[in-house]
This record gives sequence, C-alpha cells and structure tokens, in this order.
Amino acid sequence: MNYRRVRDLREDADMTQKQAAEKLFLHLTQYRRYECGESEIPLHIAINIAKLYNVSLDYIAGLSDDKKGLTRSTLTDTETTLINSFRQLDQTKRGRVLERVDVLLNGDKQDRS
Repeated sequence: MNYRRVRDLREDADMTQKQAAEKLFLHLTQYRRYECGESEIPLHIAINIAKLYNVSLDYIAGLSDDKKGLTRSTLTDTETTLINSFRQLDQTKRGRVLERVDVLLNGDKQDRS
C-alpha cells in the first residue's frame, strides 16, 4: 500500500487522523500506524479507506495515479454493450464487423470525392 497516499487523501478531505480513525472504526493509534507505514494495512481496512475517500484500491496501492483506478471507464452503456457483443463473435464475424465499420467510416469520404 502507498501509505503517503492514505495521508494525502485524509489531508485533502480536511480530516484529522482522529476523525479518519473514527470514520473507519479504528483506534487512533492503529490508524496512525497504517498512515505512517509502521503496520501493513489489511485488505478489509484498505477497502474501507477507499470507500471513505471515494477512490480505488488501485490508487491507494500506487498502481494508478488516477483516483478512480484501473477499472475506470469512459465508455457509455451502448459502447460497453457493443464491445461485449463483439467479444462473443468468432474471428470470421469479427472481421466482417471491422470491414463494415471501415466502410461506414471511409464510405462518406469516398462519396465526397
């Protein structure tokens, strides 16, 4: 875990260590140990910290600099459905879909020529 991030998140939320410990139902001494890296943060506590600050475990662990983490998606529901449907196709049908997309994207350019 990235202990500095836990401290930074608390400070960004304008909370004291005591306030954070109370929200996490932890003894202040134990919270201080987690925040300064003296004790390993158990997974269930890390999950609670992520929920408290509305960030991902990826961010707390230092795997991502994006607070929403590696699982964040900017895809719309329609785009997600399209991708999931595409994944269910065999290779031949995927090729056909890609050919049709190419025609749709480039067809207008050829029609204007």
